[in-house]
Amino acid sequence: MGTEIQEFAAQLRELKGRSGLSYGALAQKLHMSTSTVHRYCNGDAVPHEYAPVERFARVCRASADELVALHRKWILADEAKRRGARKPEAGGAAERPAAPDTLPERAEAEAEAEAEPRPEPEPAPAPAPEQASGPASAPAAGTVPEDVTPQDPGPGAVPAPRRRASRKLRVLLTAVAVVALTVPLALTVHSLGRDEATDDGRADTAHSYVPVVPTGRGSGSALPSSSASPSPTPDRTASSPTARSSATPSPSSRASQSSGVPVHATISSYNWEEPCGQYYLLDEKPDDVPPNPPPQDRRSWARALGGVDGGDMKLALTLQGTSDEAVVLNALHVRVLGRNAALPWNAYSMGNGCGGGITPQSFDIDLDDSRPRSKPVAGEDAGVVVPAKDFPYRVSSTDVEVFHIDAHVEGHDVTWYLELEWTSGGRSGTLRIDDRGEPFRTSSLKTRPSFIYRPDTAQWVPEEE
Repeated sequence: MGTEIQEFAAQLRELKGRSGLSYGALAQKLHMSTSTVHRYCNGDAVPHEYAPVERFARVCRASADELVALHRKWILADEAKRRGARKPEAGGAAERPAAPDTLPERAEAEAEAEAEPRPEPEPAPAPAPEQASGPASAPAAGTVPEDVTPQDPGPGAVPAPRRRASRKLRVLLTAVAVVALTVPLALTVHSLGRDEATDDGRADTAHSYVPVVPTGRGSGSALPSSSASPSPTPDRTASSPTARSSATPSPSSRASQSSGVPVHATISSYNWEEPCGQYYLLDEKPDDVPPNPPPQDRRSWARALGGVDGGDMKLALTLQGTSDEAVVLNALHVRVLGRNAALPWNAYSMGNGCGGGITPQSFDIDLDDSRPRSKPVAGEDAGVVVPAKDFPYRVSSTDVEVFHIDAHVEGHDVTWYLELEWTSGGRSGTLRIDDRGEPFRTSSLKTRPSFIYRPDTAQWVPEEE
C-alpha cells in the first residue's frame, strides 16, 4: 500500500473517530455497505470518484480546511492506486484485475466465492464463453477479458476448481465492465498547445477522454477544434491523424500527458453544493419520470431521459500537473456556441435537503451575458469570509488546485465550454474543458414548473414555493 493511500485512509479514520458514528451507522448515512466503509478507512480501497469522499467528510462534519486537505489526499491516493495497477500490466503478469472499488457488491461477491465449496474437477471442454471471441469492442473495457480467458488453454483442458468456484465473481465483473462502458462520466480535453502545429499554421489538436470514473483503457481520437488558432512555430510537423487515432494510450487518467499538455483536468463534481440546488429539465410528464436516483447516478439518469442542466451548473474542476515542473494557469475563458430561448420543459429537483455553513471561494459565470467571463467570488466558512482569488494559479503533480465554478442562466438555453490558458517553461497552450466531447448545456428554470420526488408515495409532486 502506498504512502499516499495510507495518509488518505488515516484522515478518513480520524474523521470517523471524531464523528462518534459506528461503521454501520456511517454506512447507512452514506448509502454504502459496512464492508465498503471498512475498506476505505483501512486503505484497502480508494473510491474512483470524489463524491462519496465528500459525502463521508460532510457527514463527519469536516471543516473547510479538512475538506480541501482530504480532496488533495484523495487525488494523490487515486494516482498511487493507478500507478500500482499499471505495474503488473507492464510486466506482463496475468493478475486478476480488480473491480471498481466503489461497488459494495464486490466484497460480498468475493466472500460468497470463497465460501462456495470447491467441486471436484470434471473432465469437460473449457466453457464456451472462454473460447468464444466476442465483438471487437468487448476487450475495450480493459477489466474482464484477461480474467475470463486462460493464459495457455489446451484442447479439452479441464477447468481448475478455483476458477469454477469464482465463476459467479467473473460474471459480476463482466456486468460491471459493461455498465462502466455504457455510462462513463467523462471530460474531454483538447490540446491546443502552440508547440504542436501543422504545416498550414493551424494549431494541431489532440482529443482524448479523461473519465471521472476510470473504465480501464481508453482510446484517443484526433478531431479538429473549433477554436484552433495560428501557431508561432509552424515549422514543426505534427503526427498524422491516423497515427493518433490508432494509438492506444495508457490509462485515460494520463491522457493529457500523452497529448503533450502538462496539466490534467478532471470534473470531480457536477454539483459541489450537493444535495442542494441541482435540477434537470426533462421533456416528460411527472408520471412518466422514474424515481430520483442516488447522487452518483444522477447525471447518467438525466442523460438517458434526454435531460438538460437547469438553472446553473456548479462544477468542481480539479487541476493537477503531470510532472514536478510547475505549470502556471493564466486564465479561464468561457466560449459560448449557442444561445436560444429557454426550454419549455418541466424541472425535476435532485435533492430535498441541504448542508450548510460552507460556501467555497468560486468563479461566477453569467451565461446570460453577451460575453460571459469567469469572475472570482469570495466564499464563507462558518461566518468567516474566504477571500476571492483571481488568476494566475500554479499546479504540479504534487500541488493541486480545485476550482469551484458556478455557471448560471436565467433567460436562455446556452451551449458552452471552458478554455484554460497554461504556461510551462517555454511552452504555452490552451486546454479545452467540456462534457465528454460535447459542450455543456444549461437552460433557465425561470417560470418552469418544478417537481420533487416523494419516496413515501413513490411520486413526483409539485415543489412547494
